[in-house]
Amino acid sequence: MDSIKLGLAGFGTVGSGLAKILDMNADRIADRLGRRIEVKSVLVRDTAKKRAFDLDPAITLTDDPSVLVNDPDIDIVVELMGGLDTARDLILDAFKAGKHVVTANKHLLAEHGLELFDAARENGVGLLFEASCAGGIPIVQTLKENLAGDEIIKMLGILNGTANYILSEMTTKQLDFQTALADAQDLGYAEADPTFDIEGFDTAHKLCVLIRMAYGMDYPLADIPIQGITSVTPMDIEFAREFGYRIKLLAHVMNVDGRLEAGVHPALVPYTYLLARVGGNYNAVRLEGNAVGPIMLHGQGAGDLPTGSAVLADVMNLARRLDSAPDNTGFCNKPLKQANILPPEQSESKYYFRFTVADRTGVMAAITQAMADHNISIAQAVQKGEAGAEGVPLVIISHETRRKDMEAMIEEIDAMDFTVEPCVKFRIL
Repeated sequence: MDSIKLGLAGFGTVGSGLAKILDMNADRIADRLGRRIEVKSVLVRDTAKKRAFDLDPAITLTDDPSVLVNDPDIDIVVELMGGLDTARDLILDAFKAGKHVVTANKHLLAEHGLELFDAARENGVGLLFEASCAGGIPIVQTLKENLAGDEIIKMLGILNGTANYILSEMTTKQLDFQTALADAQDLGYAEADPTFDIEGFDTAHKLCVLIRMAYGMDYPLADIPIQGITSVTPMDIEFAREFGYRIKLLAHVMNVDGRLEAGVHPALVPYTYLLARVGGNYNAVRLEGNAVGPIMLHGQGAGDLPTGSAVLADVMNLARRLDSAPDNTGFCNKPLKQANILPPEQSESKYYFRFTVADRTGVMAAITQAMADHNISIAQAVQKGEAGAEGVPLVIISHETRRKDMEAMIEEIDAMDFTVEPCVKFRIL
C-alpha cells in the first residue's frame, strides 16, 4: 500500500500526540485514505534527547530544517515547533519546494498569516491549521466548510484552557488568582511564564485566525483590544454570582451594521448560557449564523491527543488532494481584504463596575450623577461593607453604554476624593 510521507518539525506535546495517533489508529486511517501516513523525518533541537514517545528507528531525527524541505519523498511538512522566525522560514521554504504544510502555530498565523496565505497560493500548495485554535475542537473546518454559506452574526469563544481553569477554580473553590495560577502550573496547565495565557494574548492570536475564517477579512492583531484576567478577584466572582453571572475570559467578534467589533476580555456570562458552564481547561465556541442560528462546539482545547487529532485531520484532508491546490482560507484563496473595524470607543455593552469608596454620605449620589452626566443608565446596584471601613465596594450593573462614555465616567469618579481604589470594570455578555 502506498503511503503519504510527513516531515515533522517539532516533537513536543503535539508532535508526540500525532505520532501516537498515527500508531494506534494506523489501520483506520488507511481504510479512510486507501494509503498509510508515515513520518519520515523529525526536526528537533537536540537529536540525543529522550522523547516522550519512542519513534520507529527508521525515522530520521535531524536538527537541519533543509532535510524536511529538500527530501522529494516528503509530501507534507507539519510545523509544530512554535515561535515566529524559524517557523516562518521553514514554511516559506516548504512552499517553494512545492510541499503542503500543516501548522498549529496560532501566533505565527496571527502575525504573518496574510504573507503565508499569499505564498501558499503563489506556489499552488495547501496551508491548513485546524489545530491552531481550540485544540481538538473542529472550529476552523466548521467555519470554512460546514457554515460556508452562512453569514456569521456573532462568535464568542473560551479559547484558552489555562485562563478558564484558573477562573473555574476561583469560582468553585473560592481561591484567589495567585493560588489558582500556582495550581494550574503544578498540573501542567500553565507555563512557568503564563503571560500569554493570563493576559489574553494567546486568545487574541486565535481570535485573529478565526475572524479570517468567519468573515474572509483580516482584522489586524494590533487592533484587537485585549484585557487579561489578572484583575479578577474572588470578590468580583462572588458579586457576579449574586447577579446571576459567571466570569469567563471571552474572545468575541460581531457584525455591527457592516463593521466588525472584536476583543478579548473577562466578561460576565449569564449562568443560563452553556458558555458559563464550561469548566476546567476546556474550550468552547458559540457561533450564530443568519441561517443556522446558534451553534456551540465544546471540547478539550489543548493536550497531546486532542490537538494531535486536529493536526491529523488536516494531514488527511491534504492527503486526499495532494495534486491540487486546496482552498486554504475558505474564500477562494484570494488575498483577504481588510476588515471595516468599528472603533473600540464606539462599541456598546452592558458593564459591571466595582467602585471602592469611602463609606460616607453623598457618595452614591455623586456616582449616580456622574453616570447620568455620561449617559450611563443603572440597571442594578449593591453596596456591602462595614460602616467606618477604609473602603467599601459599591457594585453597579449598567444598561447598554458606549465604551467612550464609560471610560470618561470612570476617569471622573476615580479622581473624586472618596475613591479609595481605581474602578474595576468588566463587560457583560
